[in-house]
Amino acid sequence: MNIGLVAHDAKKKLMQNLCIAYRGILTKHDLYATATTGRLIEEVTNLNIHKYLAGHLGGTQQLGSQIEHNMIDMVIFLQDPLKPKKHEPDIFNILRLCDIHNIPLATNLATAELLIHALERGDLDWRDMYK
Repeated sequence: MNIGLVAHDAKKKLMQNLCIAYRGILTKHDLYATATTGRLIEEVTNLNIHKYLAGHLGGTQQLGSQIEHNMIDMVIFLQDPLKPKKHEPDIFNILRLCDIHNIPLATNLATAELLIHALERGDLDWRDMYK
């Protein structure tokens, strides 16, 4: 499965810790991330990450394009809801595209863990048929 990983600055350490904790599951899948998030995950996990541009430089748009072309199966987007971002429209576009294209989406740690466990159990195998 192709998994998109995005984290706002205040959530990057949380994303690193999530990827450390679930490295065994994530290593079986193709991971895509915005530039800084991807680099930080690689540094602590040794996972291979396909990196987009930085989020504010178009990385979230690149992820959105892959979602539109049915090339992403799941997205973990750890947001910081307390600080508005300059590229907020791009962020909302990712959420909207996931809804339109039936892509499982986690925006916080609790739902991210649920999706990762579902991935491991095979609950998301329907995505293979959806393609």
